[in-house]
Amino acid sequence: MKIGELAQRTGLAPSRIRFYERIGLLKAVKRQENGYRSYPDDAVLALKLIVAGQRAGFSLDELRALLPGDLASWEHGTLLDTLRRKVQDLETLQAQLAQSKAHLVELMAQIEAKPRDMDCADNARRVLSEMRLGETDSAPATRRPRRRH
Repeated sequence: MKIGELAQRTGLAPSRIRFYERIGLLKAVKRQENGYRSYPDDAVLALKLIVAGQRAGFSLDELRALLPGDLASWEHGTLLDTLRRKVQDLETLQAQLAQSKAHLVELMAQIEAKPRDMDCADNARRVLSEMRLGETDSAPATRRPRRRH
């Protein structure tokens, strides 16, 4: 099939299809005698997998390593291992985002707790002096005595 038909069947712009081909994600593309690209029917599935993979958080490099040259030659174990690693990465990211959100919510609460008689600059100094920079939620801050040289 030609690129116009492939674009219509996948909903992707021809430029995006050519980009995926250029970076090695879309394989098995042949050139006709007139120079037009000719795509196999599997190209529709490959492009849908690429788009779904990107939506799931896979980078183009990860997808390039994951997708076999021939879609009939998937390695079951390798595919599952890769998907499990991606799920672990996403869980780690979710934990980091939850921690960041908690810190921001705490900071907002501290800022909103500004005494009525305090101006914003003094409140900023108050909040900054109360911030526990470099601490994690799991371990309380322990201050090391300063060494004098």
